[in-house]
Amino acid sequence: MGLSFFKNLLGVKADQAVQSGIELYVKWDPTGASEAELKTMEGKLDELGLNVAKARARFTETQKSLDTANTLLHQRMTAADSLQAQIETATDPARKASLEKSLATLIGLLEQMTPEVEQGKKDAADAHDFVAQLEDAYSTLGEKLKGARGDLERAQREMERARMSKQAATDRADMARSAAGLGSSGSSVNIALKAMHDAAEKDRQAAWAQNAKAALLKPTTPETDDPNIAAALAGAAGKPAQPQSLSERLAALKNNAA
Repeated sequence: MGLSFFKNLLGVKADQAVQSGIELYVKWDPTGASEAELKTMEGKLDELGLNVAKARARFTETQKSLDTANTLLHQRMTAADSLQAQIETATDPARKASLEKSLATLIGLLEQMTPEVEQGKKDAADAHDFVAQLEDAYSTLGEKLKGARGDLERAQREMERARMSKQAATDRADMARSAAGLGSSGSSVNIALKAMHDAAEKDRQAAWAQNAKAALLKPTTPETDDPNIAAALAGAAGKPAQPQSLSERLAALKNNAA
């Protein structure tokens, strides 16, 4: 592979890198990129406009020189016709010879300037065509710039409408969440209701714990139904046994009375 291959390869890679950078910037800031492109087009239009003005000036100068040459050509042609007429009517040989000499000089000038005038006509026609081409290119670029400007403005309006539509949808969603009590920053009423529900739940949990404790510590049914077990438990607790039969109850009354 030659050195030119690697130069071309590096050039292609550089162009690709520049193109990738441009595409990345356009995606990041489409409006700014579009404005930059329009500025570039506008700069080209200004440059082309200067070229049009210069071409018009050259055409005007060329046409003016051609008009001057044509005027002189016609004047010399008229003068030659006049000399020819005088020669035909001249009777004095000396006069006729002088007229013929003058006519020969004039015809020499006409023969010399005729191709120059023809070249001037061609130059003027070429200059005119060049001006027309530049003016056509200027008009085309101007229309393209105008169309691009209109496209950009329409795209900007579309982006603004989309942004406003998105904002309106976001606002409606926020309002819907607030109405449903789903907002992240709830109202003071919602906060108070939540605190009340939490307090009630805490009280219910405390009541359940107390009831469970009371049920656990309450004597079981056999301990109260069985008199022997009840008496034993009373004795264990330091309480005197309660009389059960009539004789025991009477004895207890007598002991209390003594």
